[in-house]
Amino acid sequence: MKKIKLSALDLATVCKGQNAQQAIARSVEAAQHIEKLGYERIWFAEHHNMEHIASSATAVLIGNIAGKTNHIRVGSGGIMLPNHSPLVIAEQFGTLETLYPGRIDLGLGRAPGTDQVTAMALRRNNLNTAFYFKDDVLALQQYFENDDPSEKVRAFPGEGLEMPIYILGSSTDSAHLAAELGLPYAFAAHFAPAMLAQAAEIYRREFRPSNHLKEPYFITCVNIIGAETTDEADFLSTSLHNMFAGIITNHRRPLSPPTEQPIYYGIPEIENAVHSMTACTFTGDKETIKQDVYDFVDRYQVNEIMTTNYVYDNQKRLESFRIIKEALI
Repeated sequence: MKKIKLSALDLATVCKGQNAQQAIARSVEAAQHIEKLGYERIWFAEHHNMEHIASSATAVLIGNIAGKTNHIRVGSGGIMLPNHSPLVIAEQFGTLETLYPGRIDLGLGRAPGTDQVTAMALRRNNLNTAFYFKDDVLALQQYFENDDPSEKVRAFPGEGLEMPIYILGSSTDSAHLAAELGLPYAFAAHFAPAMLAQAAEIYRREFRPSNHLKEPYFITCVNIIGAETTDEADFLSTSLHNMFAGIITNHRRPLSPPTEQPIYYGIPEIENAVHSMTACTFTGDKETIKQDVYDFVDRYQVNEIMTTNYVYDNQKRLESFRIIKEALI
């Protein structure tokens, strides 16, 4: 088995009975914990108009986490670039990289990270911005790489900084783009696994070496819940499955305590939908996770696993991070 890099994705999810401030404090504690365990990076995702997610101001949250850790990489998984001017993102992440040199990642996605009405509010009714995603990525790169002092618009801080850019996706569109631009690619299999195999194959087949990357680098985000026993891990995972059921039925809830069986048990339509969304979910004890995740890594030629961790009990959540790391050493 080859050694696999291990990272985490966090949305600063609000737990039942808590608030956004407590959710962010929980994210800080998780980042500090996985830094000690030797995780590669922790990313935060941009979402809007979601009552139980506290990562909407993603760059601000990244700065908070980076300031309370020492060496773990901190970044966006991702910034939804069509919501923003490339110049603003260059300045924000240029500032972060200036404050925390060598520690900031910039993951970029084209989805709005919200519903259509909120997307219109973010984009001021210009929903066509997603069609210019490639152009915006290139513009953003140019702000960081510009060496022409006569350019009329320049990014300060930002210009001249080595800013690692990652393309994010949950379908095949971004796989083509990441390959074309010679950038690392991160696939969101933790909630949209249907096109994982196709996207992975496209990215590796079409990859063009660039100044940024000589060979394909493929990150896959999955759900992993580890515990001392597989039965306990399965029990803890009901919090995740119940959360997805709320998304599917548009009855969103905070992350809630586990239940003896999923709240949608016996409703085939919801059961099937949750099963489809969570197909790339691994639960179990250390040995089970080791076998299942490494089989997955080999199947899709994954360079780095990024795990979510939707465990309600904070101590169990931290223990899960430890068990996952020990399983994948």
